[in-house]
Amino acid sequence: MTVRTIYEKLCERIPEELREAWDNDGLMCSSDDGREVKRALITLDVTEDIVDYAISHDIDLIVSHHPLIFKPLASVTEDSHVARKVIKLIKNDISVMSFHTRADKVEGGVNDILADILGMKDVEPFGEGDLGRIGTLKEELNMEDFSYLLKGLLDCDGVKVSDALIPVQRVAVVGGDGKSYVSAALRAGADTFVSGRIGYNVMAEAGEMGINLLEAGHFFTEHPVTQFFQTLLHRLDPDMYVEIMDSNVIRLI
Repeated sequence: MTVRTIYEKLCERIPEELREAWDNDGLMCSSDDGREVKRALITLDVTEDIVDYAISHDIDLIVSHHPLIFKPLASVTEDSHVARKVIKLIKNDISVMSFHTRADKVEGGVNDILADILGMKDVEPFGEGDLGRIGTLKEELNMEDFSYLLKGLLDCDGVKVSDALIPVQRVAVVGGDGKSYVSAALRAGADTFVSGRIGYNVMAEAGEMGINLLEAGHFFTEHPVTQFFQTLLHRLDPDMYVEIMDSNVIRLI
């Protein structure tokens, strides 16, 4: 199956119209979109280490969540770290396609996966563009128990907690940076909001707003979507070699 065919098939499942207006994703880089794809690599971020690994392991295609190119390139020289990756990819005939906010919104994508990991029921979209998900836990938990549960389920380095001193049961989730969805979560009836990044100023007001807030890390709340991409590629071509790579370069000391 060719790069172009794979992209078009994935767009049928993850439609371009779901993409936020400010976003930039899609077929990011391809020197030959008619090339047959036999080996694919899936990652959250297209880091230079990921690119070098793809080159050394004869990868034809990289599928990522975060866009390889987000802001327009002013030039394509090795002076820019993004352009440097593009040059390497083109020289080695490796294509990159990224599915960002549309993969957050799509059924079965980032936020449905988060809700599923937490075992939520009666899950429904909320917030601008129906990007977030809200649902109910199978049983009410206190914040400490829920925090440790979340940490274990996501296998993350740690969870930042701002406690409104209320039980946890009606939970809203937004993978990645979800600080702009806290108000929408409140309006939707959430007692607890989970995201990768919320920020100090918003977290400090959790008690005053009357909602529990938990930061579990941008990477850890979005990395599970790589398995979603892997499943889609295997459905398109069961014989394709598909590998998932951990792109996290941030450490908690």
